[in-house]
Amino acid sequence: MFPLENAVLCRESQVSTLMALFGERHHFSFPSIFIYGHTASGKTYVMKTLMKTSELPHVIVNCVECFTSRILLEHILNQLNCLTPSKDECTSHIACDSFNDFVRLFKKVTQDQGVDDQTVYIVLDKAEYLREMEANLLPAFLRLQELTNRNVTVIFLSQIVWEKFRPNTGCFEPFIMYFPDYSIGHLQKILSHDHPPEYSADFYAAYINILLGVFYTVCRDLKELRHLAALNFSKYCEPVVKGEANERDTRKLWRNIEPHLKKAMHTVYLREISSSQWEKLQQDDTEMGQLKGLSAHAHVELPYYSKFILIAAYLASYNPTRTDKRFFLKHHGKIKKASFMKKHEKTSNHLLGPKPFPLDRLLAILYSIVDSRVAPTANIFSQINWIIYISTNSTSLCLTLHSISNSCHFHILFIFITSLVTLQLLTLVGHDDQLDGPKYKCTVSLDFVRAIARTVNFDIIKYLYDFL
Repeated sequence: MFPLENAVLCRESQVSTLMALFGERHHFSFPSIFIYGHTASGKTYVMKTLMKTSELPHVIVNCVECFTSRILLEHILNQLNCLTPSKDECTSHIACDSFNDFVRLFKKVTQDQGVDDQTVYIVLDKAEYLREMEANLLPAFLRLQELTNRNVTVIFLSQIVWEKFRPNTGCFEPFIMYFPDYSIGHLQKILSHDHPPEYSADFYAAYINILLGVFYTVCRDLKELRHLAALNFSKYCEPVVKGEANERDTRKLWRNIEPHLKKAMHTVYLREISSSQWEKLQQDDTEMGQLKGLSAHAHVELPYYSKFILIAAYLASYNPTRTDKRFFLKHHGKIKKASFMKKHEKTSNHLLGPKPFPLDRLLAILYSIVDSRVAPTANIFSQINWIIYISTNSTSLCLTLHSISNSCHFHILFIFITSLVTLQLLTLVGHDDQLDGPKYKCTVSLDFVRAIARTVNFDIIKYLYDFL
């Protein structure tokens, strides 16, 4: 038990409960165990470490990778077939078409591997994806010990509660265990355990204390915090390496790392640039000076047309709908500025925040700004024409549909938009049951979009209503 305590930090009570449930190898264990908790709460790590340290016969399957029941069942059987590497059966593939076949083959494989007299553990990570498979799969796994008449325990690891799993028809209830989030003290202890050997434990612990002081309010994900700690440690050590400070000069070390940690806060969870690129950006003082307060991810190189989609989304979020005709319609006639601007409109749209906009307005603005900036070659039109949308009932803008020769072009646009949503540069608002289509909101700042616009030589200020 001593090595296990050193390997699994701050999860002593959970490990103790699991070991009590497992018992001896030849004892019948609980048929099914359901473990849930937020991401990066140690569920998968504890289970892998526990199985490896105790040398228990087990199979660990990620349900994201095994996205159909057939792949899942075959993956379990083929892993079981390789529990003893010296066996020739490990080289053969086992096919399984149904759960009935799985029960029959499971008995045969465990007997061939010589583990039919001890507990076999099947760990299903990301178990919430089981709900998207056949309805009989989850109840069958819960009763697998009864169906096979073998000493087997199925362990479900999930981020959602058991109540979201339970079928309406009822099922065998598993033993439920909760993994709580790590406290700040737990995170301090776990992250400090990763200190490099060339530096003292106290020096690295002081760095982790500074890191958590900055990031703990916005990020409590252990994986992300560990990534941030590894990414910024070289900058923290810089005064010590140069001989400008010693390891106990906390004040000078903090002054050196503070601006870099604040910039890193803008890229939490966003792996827009690689670690090597971020380190290079930190080391290049001239380039950091050119940022002028902008976040580092404002200079991420997005695909060319993704930049225009982001610019169009910003214009749609911060310009009133009635201004589209003035900004984006080429032959809108003469509009006097006095009559165009209402006298009672004194509040800046940038102070009010971004407004949601429908997809057709985004596409219309996108076509207008791209068409005015790019030479009309055949290659360009093949990528542009698919984004034009007929807005017959819109008072903002009405464009002519050139041609949509291939329906896959429209799907390509959604790939661009979905990528921006994934990067949290756009946000999908509303609900799935909306009848008038999806609506989006641009979440980036003005400095961010201006930096993006400069890379494509687009003067976005000329198209913003607040700067007329």
